[in-house]
Amino acid sequence: MRRGQGIFQPYYNLAKLFSKDEVISETASWIFRVTPVIVLSSALSAMVLMPMLIFSSPMRQMGDLLALIFIFSLGRFFLALSALDAGSPFGGMGSSREMFISSLSEPAFCLAVFALSLQFGTTDISALSGSHAVFVSSVVAAAALLLVTVAETSRIPVDNQETHLELTMVHEAMVLEYSGRSLALIELASYIKQMVLFFLIAQIIFPIAVPELDNLTQGFLWLSWYAARIMIIAAIIAVIEVAVAKMRLFRVADFLGFAFVLGVIAVVCAMLGV
Repeated sequence: MRRGQGIFQPYYNLAKLFSKDEVISETASWIFRVTPVIVLSSALSAMVLMPMLIFSSPMRQMGDLLALIFIFSLGRFFLALSALDAGSPFGGMGSSREMFISSLSEPAFCLAVFALSLQFGTTDISALSGSHAVFVSSVVAAAALLLVTVAETSRIPVDNQETHLELTMVHEAMVLEYSGRSLALIELASYIKQMVLFFLIAQIIFPIAVPELDNLTQGFLWLSWYAARIMIIAAIIAVIEVAVAKMRLFRVADFLGFAFVLGVIAVVCAMLGV
C-alpha cells in the first residue's frame, strides 16, 4: 500500500536540477556543452510550429509537418553526438541504440504525415486545426503516430527513462554524463516534445472548431474539451506503460514495423478517399 510520487514530481526534479552545479567530462568538447541548448531549441521550435494555443501557427510560413520531423531529428542527432563526445561507453551504446530506433520510427512518422497531407491536400500544420471530418486514414495515421510517440518519448515497452540498467537503457545512457542545468534543459525538452506529439494526435482524431469569443459557455466547454483530449492521449500512453512489459531491443523492430504497416494502410486509405 505504498504511495507513489505525485504528478508534479517531474517539475520538482527540474527545479532541483536547475539549482545544482554541473560535472563535465575532461574529454568533452564544445559539442557536449551546446547540445542541451540545441535540444531545447529544437523542441521549442517544434512547439511554435504547432498551433497549440491558437488556431494558426505563428511560424506557418517557415515550416510544416515535414519540417517538424527534421526539427526533432536535429535534437536527436546532437544528443547522440554529445553522448559519443563524452567518451563514456554507455554513451556510445545509447547512441547506437537511439539511431537504430530512430531509423525505424522516422519512416513510420513520415508515412503518417504523407497520409495526412493526402487527406487534407497540404502539409501545413494549421490545416489540422478547426472542425473537420474524421476519416479512416486519419484514425489509422493517428494510431501509427501513437506507436511512434511511445518510441520517440522513450516510453515502455520501447524504453524506460527511469532505469539505469545498462542492458536496457537507451535515452538514459545518452544523458548519463549530464548533470545540473544541462540535464534539466534536456529533460524539459523531452516534456515539450511529448506534449507536441500528444497535441498532434489529438488534433487528428479529436478535431475542435474555433469557439465564439462572446459566448462564455461555449468558450468554457471548448477549453474543457481542449484539455480533456490531451488527458485521453496521456491515459492511453499510461495504460500501455503499465500493461505491457519492457521488450528486448530487437523486438522493437517488430513494434515499429507494425507502426510502419499502419502508415502504409493510412496512405492507401487516403489515396482511396476514405
